[in-house]
Amino acid sequence: MNSNQHPQDIQGVSLLSLADQYELPLYVYDGEKIVNQIHAMQEAFASVPLKIKYATKALPNISVLKLVRNAGAGIDAVSIEEVRLGMLAGYEASEIMYTPSGVSWKEIEEAVDLGVMVNLDSIPLIREFGEKYGNRVPACIRINPHIMAGGNSKISVGHKHSKFGISIEQIDQIVQTVEKYQLSIAGLHVHTGSDILDAEVFLRGAKVLFDAAKHFKELKFIDCGGGFKVAYKAGDPFTDIQEVGRIVSKAFLEFCEDYGRPLELWLEPGKFLVSESGYFLAKTNLVKETPTVTFVGVDSGLNHLIRPMMYDAYHDVYNLSNPNGPERTYHIVGYICETDTLAADRKLSEVRAGDVLVLKNAGAYGFSMASNYNSRLRPAEVLIWKGQAHLIRKREEFEDLVRHQVQIEL
Repeated sequence: MNSNQHPQDIQGVSLLSLADQYELPLYVYDGEKIVNQIHAMQEAFASVPLKIKYATKALPNISVLKLVRNAGAGIDAVSIEEVRLGMLAGYEASEIMYTPSGVSWKEIEEAVDLGVMVNLDSIPLIREFGEKYGNRVPACIRINPHIMAGGNSKISVGHKHSKFGISIEQIDQIVQTVEKYQLSIAGLHVHTGSDILDAEVFLRGAKVLFDAAKHFKELKFIDCGGGFKVAYKAGDPFTDIQEVGRIVSKAFLEFCEDYGRPLELWLEPGKFLVSESGYFLAKTNLVKETPTVTFVGVDSGLNHLIRPMMYDAYHDVYNLSNPNGPERTYHIVGYICETDTLAADRKLSEVRAGDVLVLKNAGAYGFSMASNYNSRLRPAEVLIWKGQAHLIRKREEFEDLVRHQVQIEL
């Protein structure tokens, strides 16, 4: 069981050897897993003209973006900085969708100057975009479909009270504003949330766009967002991408027939592509027994992996150093000066001070949400590709922490 569910190596590269070489804590990514997930999605939607736009915010390392690009996927960026990261990774502007939320007008102008597709998510933004660009710059419109979906309220973004997108109930106002400025609308977009299991949820979102599309005669694509769920532990449910592909593709082709010409179908997977590729390695500082709980204190914390504290996210944990030891139950906690629980009530092979623990499913929203909280340094990142380990981000040093601070005379 341990060899299958709890790997000691990735593509033949020993995780313990990486811990020795690059020090801990450490993020490790399996590049083959990322590429295989892209191929699985391409296969599931093989009957339609699909364009995958990887949600950069999940894992924005430039080397990972290069890997994603080589596998045939574009990117979705939510900030101008992500747009620029994509371009550094070799993406053409035409391969990038820019989906901001409440950003400054200056950032919108910069995106247009760079030539990326801008996704407009408010009527005031449509109005300002129209006043500046008229029909000279194609754009996309993000619709809020009023669909509650996702595994956590913090990652449900398509419901009626969400800040994201323009309410579908305001479609007449959207159309009037577009017509007033004669905007060139190339696409319609919807994204309902994350950790969505039911193919029917994706279909409901798509049908909202299909209905809205009758108001826009020059569309080139329909963007159904992302949110596909991955398994976090043995027996966990996950999105059946083949079923989603079958159901949504069939409906999309029927829509294109009604629309009068073929369009492209865009999807924006993030977690689906990179979550399972990631392993977060941390060293055990101490094992602390109390009358009620045995704590394992690791040399890391919510500053490196905030998802358990922020989203109550589950990350499977195993003892890399002692895989065959007797099982005991532990709370794995970090060194941050506040409640900092990475995993609670977990059965692990006996943990000793100095052991290396591995937290799985750490590819998405792990390093990308890491911080210097408590003035801690961020870890290194390593990508395993074709059986070789590649350092893709150096470990921070103290000089990095103070590099941009300015000391004044007091």
